[in-house]
Amino acid sequence: MRCPYCSSLDSQVKDSRPSDDHSAIRRRRVCPDCGGRFTTFERVQLRELMVVKRSGRRIPFDRDKLQRSVEVALRKRPVDAERIERMVNGIVRQLESAGEGDVPSASIGALVMEGLKALDDVAYVRFASVYRNFREARDFEELIDELTGEDGEVLSPPAKPGSAASRSDK
Repeated sequence: MRCPYCSSLDSQVKDSRPSDDHSAIRRRRVCPDCGGRFTTFERVQLRELMVVKRSGRRIPFDRDKLQRSVEVALRKRPVDAERIERMVNGIVRQLESAGEGDVPSASIGALVMEGLKALDDVAYVRFASVYRNFREARDFEELIDELTGEDGEVLSPPAKPGSAASRSDK
C-alpha cells in the first residue's frame, strides 16, 4: 500500500480488525521510510461497477464519493454515522446485486433520494436540490409538497422532544 505521506510503496500492517458493522477490515499501517501511520479499509466487491453519466461517459463507481455526497446532505443533521454507513452499504449492495455492470447515475441518485427520505427530510431536500438541479423557489415548494400529505402534515416521523422542530410549534 502506497504511503500517503511520502509515496513509498512499502508499508507494514500493525493492526487488523473488522469494522464496527463487519462490512470491512480496518488495517492500521506504518511506513518504514517516513514513520507515517495511516488506516486503510478493505471491503468485499462483488463486481466492478461502471457509472454511466448523463453525457454517456462511463466512470468507475466510487463508494467513497457516494459516502461523501450523503454526508454533505446530512451535514449538521442529527443522524448517527452508523445509520449513514448502513444506508450507503445498502445502496452499494443493491447496485452490485442488480446484475448490471453499467449503472446509470440516475439510478444511484434515485437510491440515495429514497434512502435520505427515510433518514432525514432536510437532507432529502438538500440532496434533491442538487440532484434535480433546482433553479427557483418553486422547485423547493413542489418537493416539500411531495413530503407533506393532503392535510399539510409532514409524512415523516414526528420530531423528537426538545428538537428545533418541536420547539417551533410553541
